[in-house]
Amino acid sequence: MHSQDQQLIFEMSQPGRIGYSLPELDVPETDLSELLPDEYIRKEEPELPEVSELDIMRHYTALSKRNHGVDSGFYPLGSCTMKYNPKMNENVARFNGFAHIHPLQDESTVQGAMELMYDLQQHLIEITGMDEVTLQPAAGAHGEWTGLMMIRAFHEANGDNNRVKVIVPDSAHGTNPASATVAGFETVTVKSNESGLVDLEDLRRVVGEDTAALMLTNPNTLGLFEENILEMAEIVHNAGGKLYYDGANLNAVLSKARPGDMGFDVVHLNLHKTFTGPHGGGGPGSGPVGVKSDLIPYLPKPIVAKRDGEFVFDYDRPQSIGRVKPFYGNFGINVRAYTYIRTMGPDGLKAVTEYAVLNANYMMRRLSEFYDLPFDRHCKHEFVLSGKRQKKLGVRTLDIAKRLLDFGYHPPTIYFPLNVEECIMIEPTETESKETLDDFIDAMIQIAKEAEENPEVVQEAPHTTVVSRLDETLAARKPVLRYQKI
Repeated sequence: MHSQDQQLIFEMSQPGRIGYSLPELDVPETDLSELLPDEYIRKEEPELPEVSELDIMRHYTALSKRNHGVDSGFYPLGSCTMKYNPKMNENVARFNGFAHIHPLQDESTVQGAMELMYDLQQHLIEITGMDEVTLQPAAGAHGEWTGLMMIRAFHEANGDNNRVKVIVPDSAHGTNPASATVAGFETVTVKSNESGLVDLEDLRRVVGEDTAALMLTNPNTLGLFEENILEMAEIVHNAGGKLYYDGANLNAVLSKARPGDMGFDVVHLNLHKTFTGPHGGGGPGSGPVGVKSDLIPYLPKPIVAKRDGEFVFDYDRPQSIGRVKPFYGNFGINVRAYTYIRTMGPDGLKAVTEYAVLNANYMMRRLSEFYDLPFDRHCKHEFVLSGKRQKKLGVRTLDIAKRLLDFGYHPPTIYFPLNVEECIMIEPTETESKETLDDFIDAMIQIAKEAEENPEVVQEAPHTTVVSRLDETLAARKPVLRYQKI
């Protein structure tokens, strides 16, 4: 039997019990057949649950407690930077002057909001080492596509129409090849070497006159910083291509290194990751794109500019790739990011990187005794383990992830990147305490010991969750979307 707070709302139903009180109908009743075809008119009352207001409030409150998020538990999802969102940012985003304005208001009535956007652009220019920034893109992959469309426009404006290929390392984020394809390019994979970095010889082999750009995630999805980035930039630029920086992992280099100084021409940022906007659940996000000077003409329009002491939306951009999002970007996320940058300051942003890297290396070293470590070297903000040792005992990485649910943790990213067998990608972020890290480490160590001594416990996990182990493939292909009485 389910406990009261776990019962489905249909199971709680009692005939005649209601949770609402509505006034009597004060408009004339209408014959629905005059308004709708007969087949659309219900002939019987719907089978809805009959519950009290108290019961329904307890039901939905109990459901909300089942959700896992950064405010309720540790969320070490590699490559996604699921870190704490300061509530000060939320409060500022709710200021009337930000939350109650409309994007179609006259510019003169929203100068404060426009000043914030302009100022945020300037901060991001300084942080990335770029020359100009657009705030329009709605998220990271949208920013990737926007950057690639500007690169495409640049090449076409220069009569270089044969540059149809984008080089993507096998350690890149999965959105990179997808964005390149959507932007109309062919993708070419460049391999990693034994150190987990881009193989320079393979890069030289694939670069050519048809190269439009190299997309690089740095640090890559193995959590490793590309040490040969200046040489890579020289190789691509000498071939006439552009360098694109996937800045999703920027919290690993904030105030330590800038993409613009490394030779990159384009960079996108995930404000909902690095700069603490709410992340997950389908949005909202924000993926500003910064460019070097030769790509400025192709930026989406409008951009926020300052003229004679006033802030304006600049539409006079004849070579622009056009608008990529209605209005001017996800303004509320931009407010949160701006608040975060201003409250942290340069020293605070520098500390972000230092703690992110410290936490990842601490966790990696403590777990390397119990799991295989594919690349035994200093990592940045995240690292990868391999469950090959456990797989030989009949316990797969998926089983380890399921078992972590019993400890109250959201599992890390698994089976990605694809170039590591039985991959477990962990990102502790900079906002977690040592005590939290130690507790997670202890759980991972216990699971490794269970794999050796009692593998069935791991193979059959989770044991303590409301729903037991699911068939993810079946759930994706044949989801059950309606209540089914058992």
